[in-house]
Amino acid sequence: MSGSTTGSGAAPCRFAHYFVICGIDTETGLEPDELAALYQWLEADRHGTDPEAAATGENLEQSPLKRTFKSKVLAHYPENVEWNPFDQDAVNMLCMPKGLSFRTQADLREPQFHSFIITREDGSRTYGFVHTFYEEVTSPQICSAMQTLYQMHNAENPSSNPSSSSSSSSSSMDSLASSMDEADSSSSQRGGGVGMGGYDASRDTLYVSKALCLITPMPFMHACRRFLAQLHRAVTSALPPPLPLESYIHNVLYEVPLPPPGRSLKFHGVYEPIVCQRPGPGELPLADFPLGVAFSQLGVENLVQLFTCTMLEMQILLYSQDYQRLMTVAEGITTLLFPFQWQHVYVPILPASLRHFLDAPVPYLMGLQSKEGTDRSKLELPQEANLCFVDIDNHCIDLPEDFPQFPNKPDFIKELSEVLLSYGLSPQGGAPLVPTTSSSSPSPGSVSKGLRSLALSELEDDGRNGNLGGEEQAVLELLQGNATLERLRALARRTGVEVGRVDASGGGAQQQAGGRTVAEELRNAKLNVQLREVFASRFTTMFADYEAFVIQSAPDLESWLTNREQMHNFDKASFLSDQPEPYLPFLSHFIETQMFATFIDNKIMSQWEDKEPLLRVFDGRIDKARLYNVRAPSLRSSNYQRCTVLKESAQAIEQRLMKIDHTAIHPHLLDMKIGQGKYEHGFFPKLQADVLATGPTNNKWSNRTTTAQRRKDRYRQHTEHLTLDNDVKEKYMQEARSLGKSLRQPKLSDLSPAVIAQTNWKFVEGLLKECRMKTKRMLVEKMGREAVELGHGEANITGLEENTLIASLCDLLERIWSHGLQVKQGKSALWSHLLHYQAREEKLAEQQALSPVSNGERRKSESLLGMPLIRVSLLQDMRHIQSMGEIKTEVGRARAWIRLSLEKKLLSQHLKQLLSRQALAKKLYKRYAFLRCEEEKEQFLFHLLSLNAVDYFCFTSVFTTIMIPYRAVILPIKKLSNAMTTSNPWVCVSGELGDSGVMQIPKNVLEMTFDCQNLGKLTTVQLGHDNSGLLAKWLVDCVMVRNEITGHTYKFPCGRWLGKGVDDGSLERVLIGELLAPSAEEDSGRGCRTPPAQRSPSLTRRISVISLTARGYKPTSAQIQEAIGEAVNNINKHFHKPEKERGSLTILLCGECGLVGALEQFFHHGFKSARLFQKTVFVWDFMEKAVAFMESANHMGDLQETAEPMGITCHSLCRYVNAINSTPRNIGKDGKFQLLVCLGARDRLLPQWLPLLVECPLILRMYEDSALLRERSTVNALISVLETLHDFPITLEASLVKGIDL
Repeated sequence: MSGSTTGSGAAPCRFAHYFVICGIDTETGLEPDELAALYQWLEADRHGTDPEAAATGENLEQSPLKRTFKSKVLAHYPENVEWNPFDQDAVNMLCMPKGLSFRTQADLREPQFHSFIITREDGSRTYGFVHTFYEEVTSPQICSAMQTLYQMHNAENPSSNPSSSSSSSSSSMDSLASSMDEADSSSSQRGGGVGMGGYDASRDTLYVSKALCLITPMPFMHACRRFLAQLHRAVTSALPPPLPLESYIHNVLYEVPLPPPGRSLKFHGVYEPIVCQRPGPGELPLADFPLGVAFSQLGVENLVQLFTCTMLEMQILLYSQDYQRLMTVAEGITTLLFPFQWQHVYVPILPASLRHFLDAPVPYLMGLQSKEGTDRSKLELPQEANLCFVDIDNHCIDLPEDFPQFPNKPDFIKELSEVLLSYGLSPQGGAPLVPTTSSSSPSPGSVSKGLRSLALSELEDDGRNGNLGGEEQAVLELLQGNATLERLRALARRTGVEVGRVDASGGGAQQQAGGRTVAEELRNAKLNVQLREVFASRFTTMFADYEAFVIQSAPDLESWLTNREQMHNFDKASFLSDQPEPYLPFLSHFIETQMFATFIDNKIMSQWEDKEPLLRVFDGRIDKARLYNVRAPSLRSSNYQRCTVLKESAQAIEQRLMKIDHTAIHPHLLDMKIGQGKYEHGFFPKLQADVLATGPTNNKWSNRTTTAQRRKDRYRQHTEHLTLDNDVKEKYMQEARSLGKSLRQPKLSDLSPAVIAQTNWKFVEGLLKECRMKTKRMLVEKMGREAVELGHGEANITGLEENTLIASLCDLLERIWSHGLQVKQGKSALWSHLLHYQAREEKLAEQQALSPVSNGERRKSESLLGMPLIRVSLLQDMRHIQSMGEIKTEVGRARAWIRLSLEKKLLSQHLKQLLSRQALAKKLYKRYAFLRCEEEKEQFLFHLLSLNAVDYFCFTSVFTTIMIPYRAVILPIKKLSNAMTTSNPWVCVSGELGDSGVMQIPKNVLEMTFDCQNLGKLTTVQLGHDNSGLLAKWLVDCVMVRNEITGHTYKFPCGRWLGKGVDDGSLERVLIGELLAPSAEEDSGRGCRTPPAQRSPSLTRRISVISLTARGYKPTSAQIQEAIGEAVNNINKHFHKPEKERGSLTILLCGECGLVGALEQFFHHGFKSARLFQKTVFVWDFMEKAVAFMESANHMGDLQETAEPMGITCHSLCRYVNAINSTPRNIGKDGKFQLLVCLGARDRLLPQWLPLLVECPLILRMYEDSALLRERSTVNALISVLETLHDFPITLEASLVKGIDL
């Protein structure tokens, strides 16, 4: 353990933390892989077969060379590193994800390279780089054990011939067999089936896999790959390496520092120097995995789609035969997220035994190894509703349904394609790949000139660093001072001959070998940074102003952390309203993600502590963009802005790699015992532990970092006293961000059933918490409280945002339903459960042949007159969805059903009914499933019940083209009048999406059902009759219309007569609708509904102003003026909302409290209606007389002298009134006045007509002195109020202006 303290000060700056060797333990011999057995047990359990039989029997069918045996960590150095404890199980499992693999001389034995990552609880990462090769088995026990296994296998399967034995097992464990197995299948057939058919100790040589691994704090993939390949080459080459292998391993562990930010570092492998570089503080963070490989595998289009899924935190499963490809795509995608970071489960290589983690009902990014010849259909994935499946080897990708596209996607793809083409890569994908096999002897090739000419200068560097021994130093001095040699070189250069570099240690030829790899690494690094810059520049443009919307509400860190969940940190509504329209679908989803929330958290915390590194770089870029653009308006437009720093970013890397800043100490002889470290060709030696356990104590940089570390520790202790205890803070931060994130990476070491149960319990808790947060957010948004608290006055949730929240609720329900499924059926777990329920209920109904009322479905009490009861039926709602031909997929049907239930306020009730069939739940779900945790299930249903407090139209507004059955009922005031009327009534229903057309109503029934394309929210009903027969007068109370799918019922109050010679003589009226509360028992909850615009607090039905005045109800002049102001104000507000969320303008014009009603009261004030004449006089009579007067005056020439505009206005008023009078419709006098006001508002003429009416002499005869119309100042005030409507394009519904010819 001395090692853990010796280098501890230096270790955070060390290039590598551990060197590990994994392989076969000859002491314990061949052990079957327990994890594989556990996995097979789990699989068997899932399929309902006998787990015991599976665990024992399945493997025997398999050829012993194909079976999985347990690998062990044979050695790791040092023993332990304090801040990065060694996790033996995890490292073993990830170094050899499928255990040991055996080969014979007939099989291919190419070495393989792959990487892995371990994510710790706090989200920090450690990288592992693994070189796997085959070593001859020398232990006679192992060989004879393999021989015995073959004899047993042949006895068990006498029929199995060589070719079938390998494929006889269909175990899923087998499907995870590595690409190494696949690589040989062809060669073994060439070898006469020896490798496949069996193993005979007398004639075959047995080989077993061994892995060398470096564990590092930063992903220097290329450097580690070259170092490990050189170590392996030293073992296999005919000559022993220049120094014992311990020297090189000790050097990389203890004497090679991490390059400082913005610098490059050269250190020495066994044969060639290795160079790595680290980005500076203002650059994008280090990413060494070749993005070009990911792009050329998947193609730009697919990669951008995969990137979008990652941004929206969907479940992502990568699938490939090659571990390194899985790692390259996973790391590539996550590095492109800058400045955001993936916040959920991240396992780029999922070991076979952890397959049950695909059950996780949380967002994840996982990689699964495939086997050649198996296609995706063999994979039983627990849930696919929200899954993005990426088949890397076949260059294709399956996307979740209906997800938004990335903003400016075509331009974005074009720019990325240009970058790829400039490096000679095809943007289409499926391009040939650089194989991940690390060749054991790189072919010496055309080494770039710049590298060769570094010869002497490199030696000089080494001399300065004290890296050359005495002899070599002398040679160097000799060369530097040797004029003859210099002349020879110059002569050679002139004749075009290149002189190989002068090498102090004597291995000249080998030094050239690395040239090609260096050139390739440089190209990879440049391509990486340019592709990443294109992505980064998109975010710099999209979030240029994000800071303005961050809400800094807490006075200090402690209060912010404790109230984190209740606080709103980002003004989402204002941010979205500021964005270009095409960006909204993506951005509205993205700002709901955990990664965005964490980004904003980091921003808020940066006022009290150091900025998180990615945030610091991002903010720096935004400031720089502002400096150049001086707040250019282009940042807000949806025009695509290309990345401007591609050239500079590539140059920065090239300069660092070509001009080395630091050179590490050379490997040197260690103080080893004589006779140890001896070389044996083809075998990796047993290393001497004592020299590798501790590092040197006299390093310049180790001392430097120790003092820096001490200074840091002192500072940290100081700040801890000032602020929160760090542990408490970390706990708060974890809790604050733990939504669905309690598991960053599954614990790889302990996989007992108890641990699996505990993991699932964490998932259940996470799902419940997520449900609580989502429902709360939906309520707060819908009620608009959040925005009111922020001081925005009356806020309205935007339809876009509402849609996003509902979509994420659908995702959550799918994840809950797919947790702990016994057997997966179909893509949507929820819809699959509903279908099971439907089948069961229909079967029960057949058996009992009972009325459906006893079928667990209760009647909904309807207090509405005239409407037949509508039954609450889960099955009926399913049938509605099933009959919708527009929806083609199961996931789509499940989502439509959720939306319909939510709109009907039945979601919680329906799901409760679905889950009440416990026998069905037991059949479909395992014991640990969320849906079988009684207490959590109850809480979950309660959270969903809270959504009944608000009104959603999430079904009606989304499925706009479906046919919907409607029912209309006309209620007369006098019971007899409907039986006695002789005329033929008709009706036309209009909504926000269209109208039904005119429909005749059966005469004495006054009720009808009709099918019609979705009308949306209903706005008006035109009701009329043809005035035929003797008893053609008809007194109507109201019309009721119900959407038979959603159950929404609208009431259209009338309260007037229809008939000639009665009331205002109207045969047809336009009625304005209001949505009724669902049912009597929910009245108590009505207080917390969002009041719909149609609901009126004052009048129960629209009654003519005449009848009101006759009853003695007279509004005061102040009330009338207030009503007009309110009506105009509502229209102003209507036009300030986003277009998609405005609702119906007709209600604001003609409904209760609308503009028409308010102006009607204004014109009735002081109007001499019934006193002078026996017959009732209407305002329209005054209009007609005024127009008649103006026309006669015009003929007599009285108006010739008036100003020109006045004459035009006068002409327009006459034209409009005459057009309304000549319409073929019998809309009555009040209807005509309503029409005149609507047309005047539309054409911006009302303020011009008012002075004409005031000037008209008739006013003295028809109005009292106190009338508002005769008060000059009041009329002027009214004119200025009406003029505010001129800014808006008022369009009128077809039902209002039908038959008007202007």
